[in-house]
Amino acid sequence: MERPDLDALDETEFEAFCFALLNDLGFVNVDWRKGTGLPASPADRGRDIEADLERAEVDGARHVEKWFVDCKHHQRGVPPEKIQGLLAWAHAERPHVALLIASNFLSNATKDYLRDYEQNNRPPFRIKFWERPTLERMTKGRDDFVTRQLLSGMRTESEILAAESEFFHRVWYRRHQVLMRVHEGRDRDDPIIKTGRRVDLTDAEAREILERATPRGIEIAESDARTVEAMLGKATLGPYSDLEWGMILGKLSALRWVHGDDWDNLKS
Repeated sequence: MERPDLDALDETEFEAFCFALLNDLGFVNVDWRKGTGLPASPADRGRDIEADLERAEVDGARHVEKWFVDCKHHQRGVPPEKIQGLLAWAHAERPHVALLIASNFLSNATKDYLRDYEQNNRPPFRIKFWERPTLERMTKGRDDFVTRQLLSGMRTESEILAAESEFFHRVWYRRHQVLMRVHEGRDRDDPIIKTGRRVDLTDAEAREILERATPRGIEIAESDARTVEAMLGKATLGPYSDLEWGMILGKLSALRWVHGDDWDNLKS
């Protein structure tokens, strides 16, 4: 079986590869902390992926380890300055393991830096790194996994996740519009409110959400709405026809189904 061509991936696709590999290796609660459909993810707090791994002791006891994972897609060796964010956040939040996954190799200077860091700081977490030979060994014999990563003509994991993120934000923004109109006491005949109540939020659901809302929560939601507008373009966020809105909901449901959710999961 052909091995994954990691050099052919871009940074986002390599993160998607690592995300898929961790799932295939048995990690659970695997969270890709991208947070946006854009290429950059500036607020990932030092790790690209967060995941849990269940461990069994010799006496049968089980415990769950928290792993912080930073993915480095470099043609050359990863330099020391590129790993300091992971170490700083791991020191602050104390997972069990801080893992670096490199599409090629860590530089010798980085390996020396990690050795010195462990000796001088005695961190409360283990530091691990997987380089290309390790990734090749881990994927050996995982033919189904490698095939999924290499199938030509199929959407990549990163494309699917980016599309899911886009349609999640479209649905969230529309619901936010409905709630803000209700909160501000706008006319119930407002087309946005009427359509939103008919196809998405019932009166009871809107009241329940607004009863839980605090002034600070509304302020944060409004700020999030401005972020979505900047990310997707306000002019693309509606108003939608009934057909367009139904297509958006259907796309979100289908994209989530591909990742293992039940059909019709439209929670935002």
